[in-house]
Amino acid sequence: MSTSTDESQGVWLTQEAHDRLKAELDALVAGRPAMSAEINARREEGDLKENGGYHAAKDEQGKQEARIRQLTDLLRKATVGEPPKTATNAALGTVITIRFAGDDDTEKFLLGSREIAGTTGLSVYSPESALGSAIMGAKPGATVTYQAPNGRDITVEVVGIEPFVP
Repeated sequence: MSTSTDESQGVWLTQEAHDRLKAELDALVAGRPAMSAEINARREEGDLKENGGYHAAKDEQGKQEARIRQLTDLLRKATVGEPPKTATNAALGTVITIRFAGDDDTEKFLLGSREIAGTTGLSVYSPESALGSAIMGAKPGATVTYQAPNGRDITVEVVGIEPFVP
C-alpha cells in the first residue's frame, strides 16, 4: 500500500490548465518524429565527438522526453474540476493569506499545482511542500509551525482563506 502524499492528496487542475497541459503533451509527442529526423541529420554530419549540433539535438530530445514523462504522470494523477465555491479551511484550490511570525506583511498564494501558476499571477504552493502540508485543513486564525528545508522552524498565522477564481 502506497502512502505517497502525491497519491493521497492528488493534483488539482482547472479544466483550462488540464487542456493547456494536454495540448502541450500532444504537441511534444507529435514532434518526436521531427526530433528523430533532426538527430539523424546531425549524425550524418560526421564525427560525433566534435559534432555540437548532434549533441545539442540529443540534449533537446532528452529535455522533451522528460517533459513528456512529467506531463503524462501529472495528467494521470490530476483531479480536474472547478475550484471550491466556498472556502472555510485550507484545501486544494483555495487561496490562502498568511502572515509569518514577527512580520506585519501578508503573503497570498494558491494551494495547488505549480502547473496552473502561469494563469494566476499568484505564487503557488504544492500540498506536498513543507508550508502546504502544514496548513492543509487549517482555518483562519490558526497558527502553524513547519520545518523549512534548511531545518529551521517557521511559524505562520493563517489570516484568510478564499476560493480560487481562475
